[in-house]
Amino acid sequence: MHAVHQLYFSRKAISTKPFNARGKGVIRCELCQVAKVNCICQLCVSRVTASAFMLLMHDSEVLKPSNTGRLIADVVKETYAFQWQRTDVDANLLTLLHDIQYQPYVVFPEEYVTSNIPVHHSVPSGLSNKKPLFILLDGSWREAKKMYRKSPYLERLPVISLTQSVLHELKFDSKYTLRKAEKDFQLSTAEIATLLLASNAEYEVAEQLSLWSRLFEFRYRKSVCQRNLIDPCIESEYQTFLNKAQNRIAEEKFGN
Repeated sequence: MHAVHQLYFSRKAISTKPFNARGKGVIRCELCQVAKVNCICQLCVSRVTASAFMLLMHDSEVLKPSNTGRLIADVVKETYAFQWQRTDVDANLLTLLHDIQYQPYVVFPEEYVTSNIPVHHSVPSGLSNKKPLFILLDGSWREAKKMYRKSPYLERLPVISLTQSVLHELKFDSKYTLRKAEKDFQLSTAEIATLLLASNAEYEVAEQLSLWSRLFEFRYRKSVCQRNLIDPCIESEYQTFLNKAQNRIAEEKFGN
C-alpha cells in the first residue's frame, strides 16, 4: 500500500458513517476504487523518479473514489499524503518540508500568492541540486484556496504556477471528465502532476501517469455504468507502453 491508501484506511477507520459517492452500490476494490470486476491493481507499475510529490488532501477528497491524487501515488514511488488540518498539522509533514534532500514547491496559481516569494512558471533548473518536492493541494478550487490561505507553513515556500503557455509548450490537453471543472483550464490533480513531470524532463513517467489516469477513468466509468468517453483502445495502449518501457529498462540494465 502506498501513502494515499494508508491515509484512506486511516480516515475510513474513524468515520462515523459510510461515504456515499455516486455509484454507492458498486462493490469496489478498496485500493483502486473501481468495481472489483474491473480492478486495475494488477496493472499498476510504480516508478523511481527524480521528482517527489506531497498531496495535502482536503477531508472531502480522502474517501472520494474519483480522487486522482491516488493515481500519482500509484505511479510515483516517492509520494507522500497528508490530510489537511487547519490547526493540527502533522509533524511528519513539517519534517518533510525541512528535509535537506528536498526543495519544496507549492503548486498554485500566481494570482493568489500575496507574499513576496519566488514564483516560477515551470520547474526551475539549475537553482538547486535538491530533489523537487511538489506540494499539491488536493481539493475543490474553493477548498484549495482556503487550504493555501490557512496554512502558514506554506506561505514562505516558492510557488510553481503553471500557465497556459506551459500547457501549450508541452502540447497538453485535458482529458479528464469525471468531474466538471469550476473554471476553464482547471485540471485534475493527476493532470497537474503529469505536467510537472514533463516540465522536469521526466517524459516517460509523465506519459505513464497520463495513460494510467485514462485507464482508471475508463474502468471507473464501466464500474458505475456511465457513458464511456474514453476510447476502449486505452487498455491495449497502456499495456503496449508498459511493455516498451520495461524492455527499454531491461536493455539498459543488461547493456551496462
